Amino acid sequence: MRAPVDTDFDRYVGIDWSGAAQPGYAGVAVASCAAGRAAPALVPPPGKTWTRAAVLDWLQRELARPQRLLVGFDFAFALPGDGRPAPALWADIDARCAADGDLLGSRYAAGDPRFWTAGPQPPGWNAAPRATESACRDAGLGNPQTPFQLIGAKQVGKGALAGMRLLHRLQVDDPARVAIWPFDAAAGHDRRSVVCEIYPRLFIRQAGFGNAKLRSREDLNHALNALASIGLARGSFDDHQCDALVTAAGLRHGAADPGLWSAGAGQPEGWIFGVPRRA
Repeated sequence: MRAPVDTDFDRYVGIDWSGAAQPGYAGVAVASCAAGRAAPALVPPPGKTWTRAAVLDWLQRELARPQRLLVGFDFAFALPGDGRPAPALWADIDARCAADGDLLGSRYAAGDPRFWTAGPQPPGWNAAPRATESACRDAGLGNPQTPFQLIGAKQVGKGALAGMRLLHRLQVDDPARVAIWPFDAAAGHDRRSVVCEIYPRLFIRQAGFGNAKLRSREDLNHALNALASIGLARGSFDDHQCDALVTAAGLRHGAADPGLWSAGAGQPEGWIFGVPRRA
């Protein structure tokens, strides 16, 4: 019999992600909190802003320290209907985009009719969701978008493709230190750190804010308090930073629920942590 999920993590890390190509993009934010109720804090970038490569470097250093992390990334961990084991997909994306720096992955979508990359929506384009995206909507926890869309204000595909390159690097470089949930069947059942997919809107909705953005420290602190976290005493934060801070607290709040871990078990296209299994 498999051991129960080991929810004894030392730190919880929320990462708001971006697939932007231009230099100096500001869409990445990293926050962490310790076990207990202490307020989360932003992790300062090594330069003016975070890059994806800098996040990977920082995370690998943190994984090498004597601590156990639960890390949530805001991007889809797999493509709907791809059919391959997710690690094979990650390796393929990384190999085909190897010439592109900072983990850019958009080249992978070029010429592939599954992706909407330019112009009006292609005739017959299939935006079929993954099971976890449907379950998230059914539970009233938000409306995650398909990673096959790489155009428009709500597109998440560029970030997903870049993120899958990061997952490949973690799997190749740090398998003894980190498990990727739920693809690694032992994720949460041993003492490795765990990386999972998150959707910040889920935690914001759980905190009672619906689709509203958190636009003030007062709103942010109300959300953190609803997730059993102490609020922040000072500072102003943009929406990416708020998403990372709320995600760190949300992961800590939900990690002790065995039902949230079992919801993703056996899901070949991955699962958003915090989404309950459909009845």
